[in-house]
Amino acid sequence: MNTLIDSLLQARLYDPFQLLGLHKEGNGWVIRVHEPQATAVEVLLDAGPQSLKRVHPSGIFEWHGKAAPAKPYKLRFHYGDATHDTHDPYQFSSSIGADDLYLFSSGKLHQGYRILGSNAMQIDGVAGVRFAVWAPNAERVSVIGEFNQWDGRRHPMRSLGGSGVWELFIPDIPSHQLYRYEIRNRDSGALLAKTDPYAQGYELRPGTASLAALAVQHQWQDAEWMKQRASWDWLHAPINIYEVHAGSWKRHPDGRHYSYRELAADLVPYIKGMGYTHIELLPISEHPLDESWGYQCTGYFAPSSRFGSPDDLRYLIDTCHQAGIGVLLDWVPAHFPQDSWSLSRFDGTALYEHEDPRLGFHQDWGTHIFNYGRNEVKSFLMSSAHYWLSEFHFDGLRVDAVASMLYLDYSRKAGEWIPNKYGGRENLDAVEFLREMNIMVHQDFPGALTFAEESTAWPGVSRPTYLGGLGFSVKWNMGWMNDTLSYFHHEPVHRRYHHNQLTFGQVYAYSENFVMPFSHDEVVHGKGSLLSKMPGDAWQKFANLRLLLTYQMTSPGKKLNFMGNEIAQGREWQSKWELEWWQLGQSLHRGVQNLCHDLNRLYATLPALHELDFHSDGFAWIDCNDAEKSVLSYQRKARNGSSVVISLNLTPVPRIHYRLGLPEMKAYKEMLNSDSEYYAGSNVGNAGLIQAEAVPWMGMPYSAVVSLPPLAGVLLVPQD
Repeated sequence: MNTLIDSLLQARLYDPFQLLGLHKEGNGWVIRVHEPQATAVEVLLDAGPQSLKRVHPSGIFEWHGKAAPAKPYKLRFHYGDATHDTHDPYQFSSSIGADDLYLFSSGKLHQGYRILGSNAMQIDGVAGVRFAVWAPNAERVSVIGEFNQWDGRRHPMRSLGGSGVWELFIPDIPSHQLYRYEIRNRDSGALLAKTDPYAQGYELRPGTASLAALAVQHQWQDAEWMKQRASWDWLHAPINIYEVHAGSWKRHPDGRHYSYRELAADLVPYIKGMGYTHIELLPISEHPLDESWGYQCTGYFAPSSRFGSPDDLRYLIDTCHQAGIGVLLDWVPAHFPQDSWSLSRFDGTALYEHEDPRLGFHQDWGTHIFNYGRNEVKSFLMSSAHYWLSEFHFDGLRVDAVASMLYLDYSRKAGEWIPNKYGGRENLDAVEFLREMNIMVHQDFPGALTFAEESTAWPGVSRPTYLGGLGFSVKWNMGWMNDTLSYFHHEPVHRRYHHNQLTFGQVYAYSENFVMPFSHDEVVHGKGSLLSKMPGDAWQKFANLRLLLTYQMTSPGKKLNFMGNEIAQGREWQSKWELEWWQLGQSLHRGVQNLCHDLNRLYATLPALHELDFHSDGFAWIDCNDAEKSVLSYQRKARNGSSVVISLNLTPVPRIHYRLGLPEMKAYKEMLNSDSEYYAGSNVGNAGLIQAEAVPWMGMPYSAVVSLPPLAGVLLVPQD
């Protein structure tokens, strides 16, 4: 007994239930309590309060009786003139089952947030919060928080054996209490104060404590959306994504962020009016530093408190769904920051990361790499993905930095990485994790999509796992994006020498399910905005941008644009300021916005522009060889054979008498002309209709003489 007491007082007792709580001793029963700050303790029995005797000056109290008190019994603590009644936490049995621990330890626990972290529940009719944390190399773990004055002596947890999980049910504490875990490493004896990896809420930065057992009050109203999503034919549907950084889309005049609910009021009608089909939120998982944009995540189960509560985020997503808009989450399983109060060396060892920096550290970002081969880490990340899709009804995950996960030598020199067991550079554990994650998402959340930001030629990123692929729904087409922006950077007079940058993409366009992205990464860190990338004077810059967006929206593949692209923002994106909405007072900026609106509508309503985004049958060159004039002409086709003809003039020289090959002997309506005066262009065009002639041209059976406006694209739709 003295040994147990000494271990408890030294904060080294791995199972305080051996000593504390109700125990049978000899012919009687004892209740043992440790409360260092109490002046007196009583147990509240049916016959009335009975005092516990202080048996140790450090605050150990005991009650002895011939019969065991009926459970659940309560204690009354006296702190001078103040009293506090509560149930004894050390009278409750463990509520975590062996099956859950087995699944967790085998990497198969997909709903770990229901087991670990802080969860409100009732045990034996008593309401409270169960805390559970994985810390296999700890000698002792305690819950510390507002409810015990951050005193690690008062609520030590029990160890659940070889699982490495520690657990304690604390009765009678309210939700939203701030807490952490105090961990003593068993080898070094170092004391660590850590936030809960599974916490579902955190205090507002710069504070970093977790919030206990957040109750869900939101009542979902999106049943119809979720039903339709489960059966939608996304492969042949329009997907046009507006990428949003919640902290800088708009701000209040005093610089405050818009809240989730304020975004629901302003952002959702804007997205609906502009014709986008989806919003993609840059990471809104909790993160301490605004300037990280959410990519240095510390809360893998917690929406950032800087924008409101978890229920406020649910309200935003629900509002989107009721407006017919899907919501995607930018999710970051590739790395995590070094903050000492978070995941880094969580129990005093490299727990979530690798011990060897050649495996476990990203030199570019100064962050740790998850140990994907460790089953408990796999359960953690799988549960995080499951949590956002289940608890917040997200419609998909954009997985950040997939290339950095796939390659052991990513951004490393020779000697700075360790080959896999076959001597290769592939991270086999990460590959297996990504496959399992994609299988889970597609099985458990019908209609939800996964997007890979993957910049290499890794085969089968968006192919099913049963065919050897990684199982993502869609892959970002980084090659297309880089080639396209490189081409548009050239002065038009030089573009004829770089014509292949726009045509080469068709060589691999259908090897994956691609999305064509102009994302936040292209308008930061000195790269300038899309507008500032364009060459020429002001008029040419805007004309080039309109042409670029027309090319993107008519190319095969789903679409993504970062906020600000649609208004031709002048400066590059800065996360501390809102977009330059005032520029819409100028006709050139307003013209780009009008064009984006119309392109979005045409993309969504013309099946030829979206039905066969992933199939070569949906695209055919009319002429890809006119490098001398820098003109591209092609068809987009629907499953029923209907088509749209697109012709792009990539120089500022109007092509007034340009003969264009056409597939049908019909009249063609000029459905869109990016040079229209409505878009602040020069209004060179074809007066609405073009009549095909029986003159074969460009390999087509028919043709017409058309006017191709300067630095502009036209969309021609055959009329019945």
